[in-house]
Parts: sequence; structure tokens; C-alpha cells
Amino acid sequence: MRLILFNKPFQVMCQFSAHASRPTLADHLSIPDIYPAGRLDADSEGLLLLTDNGKLQHAIAHPDYKQSKTYLVQVEGIPDKNALQRLSGPLDLGDFTTQPCTVKRVEEPDWLWPRNPPIRERINASTSWLTIELTEGKNRQVRRMTGAIGFPTLRLIRIAIGPISLQSHPLYPGEWQDLSTNELQIPSFRS
Repeated sequence: MRLILFNKPFQVMCQFSAHASRPTLADHLSIPDIYPAGRLDADSEGLLLLTDNGKLQHAIAHPDYKQSKTYLVQVEGIPDKNALQRLSGPLDLGDFTTQPCTVKRVEEPDWLWPRNPPIRERINASTSWLTIELTEGKNRQVRRMTGAIGFPTLRLIRIAIGPISLQSHPLYPGEWQDLSTNELQIPSFRS
């Protein structure tokens, strides 16, 4: 059983099949028979786990297994305590209400790589950084959450899935490494 940690670059599609205009996982990984356990949008970056085991893929991606996902989020503006409390939910997004999550305002980490291309800077607009830890993961959920409270997402980086993080496994965008399934802390998948 193989478990791969990949730092997905900005604008890379979470698929191995060719895409008409964007690079895909196949441009970075030439390992046969592995598949992503979950997805990241093309305009999101960061930690992606891939495996050759369907049951492990399901256990990583499915909310029933409680593998939390932590995102580092650059937002336009500086949310106050009330905005952060609203963001931590439950938050009604129209078609669904989010489950409560953990939200913290943080400084931009010194280990963070520059995005290519860079975020568009506006002279009169301040930005701030948040960490958001979810146990669910609906389509574009983090972007929709920050937008719903009036602080649009400018940059979104998944930095952890459960106990596995880009801080403990530092990789630049496009780099990957093998992991032990023990690191996931899912009892049925001990090596």
C-alpha cells in the first residue's frame, strides 16, 4: 500500500487525465495506479494525499473518518472577533449550513513559499491570514465561507490533513514524498 504526500501547485488540476489548458497531476507524478484522496480546486494550493488503495482513499477523504483538513487562508481585509465567530459557524451558505470549525487569525508563516503568479496587491486594501480547520469539505467551502462574512479569499493553501502537515513535511510546490500509513492515525490502516 502506498501513500504519497504532494504539494499541489497553484493552477494544477487534481486529475491525471489531460486538461485542455492547465497542468495536471501527471505533469508532476509519474507513479502508476495512484489516485488523489480528495481534491483541491485549481486555484487552491497545498497538501494533497494520493494512494493506490481504494479503502485508504475513502478513509482519508470521507468525513465519517474525521480526518480534519486545515487551511491557511489569506483574506481581503482584517476580520474582527465577531467576524471570526461567525466564520467558525455554523454558517448558512444558502444550499447548506456549515458545521462548526476552528478559526484563528495568524501571521503569514515564514516557511510559506511565494505564489506564482503572485496575488494581486491593492495599495488601499489590507489583507490578513487565517487558519481554518474543517471536518467537512464541500465544494469551494472555505472561499464561500470567507465571502459570506465579507472577507473574500485571496489565497488558499491546505496545510494539513489530520496529523500530516506541510510544516512537519516541508515540500515546495510540485514536490512529493512517500509516507507511512501510520502517520494518518487511522487504526485499520497501520503498516
